[in-house]
Amino acid sequence: MPALPADPSADSLTDRLDPYLFHLPKPVRLVMWGDPALSWPEEEGEQLGQTLSGRYPQIQFALRPRRINFHYYPVLGVMGLDENEEVDHRVRMVGLPAGVQINSLVGAVQAVAFQAQNIETKTRILLSKLTQPVKLELMTGAENEAGAVMSTLISGLAVASAHIAAYTVMADLFPQIATRYSVRNLPHLVINGRYHVEGLLDEERFLPHLARAIHP
Repeated sequence: MPALPADPSADSLTDRLDPYLFHLPKPVRLVMWGDPALSWPEEEGEQLGQTLSGRYPQIQFALRPRRINFHYYPVLGVMGLDENEEVDHRVRMVGLPAGVQINSLVGAVQAVAFQAQNIETKTRILLSKLTQPVKLELMTGAENEAGAVMSTLISGLAVASAHIAAYTVMADLFPQIATRYSVRNLPHLVINGRYHVEGLLDEERFLPHLARAIHP
């Protein structure tokens, strides 16, 4: 997938995204919490949302105010739509998805629109046995290609299971988050705030980590 150019409204961006976003099977709503007047990432986040919704028939965009329980902005959420009613799959991105992380955003949109068809049947069966909430926080950066792959995976997992929430965090924009979790290498996945995994994982290698995080 393509990297995000310096100007997120540039024709080069939408030309590259066309094959991935023009024929989505279900509509999605991209929500941004933030205030474009307060920071350039929030301003560019709004521009990105307006660009995508203006070009792709299945993408809507909504700008919503900052929330008291959010500490870093912008926050992007990818919502499903059922007869125009929002369905929250708990897929979030913290920070502007710059560089290769535009792939993370595209992956999240596709995960919601295709109802997590990127997740294997075996994995879905195992996820159906979850009975407790699972919070996945992925630390990545603008040049971290493996992070974009991991982000698409955790977005799919969140759509596939009502117990999973997926957060893709732009750690290069918010180094204080990386410091809090003692992140040294990207991508870095934190499960339920305490279980840490570095590097690229596929579904098969991810599931044992999830099991150990839930049942230490």
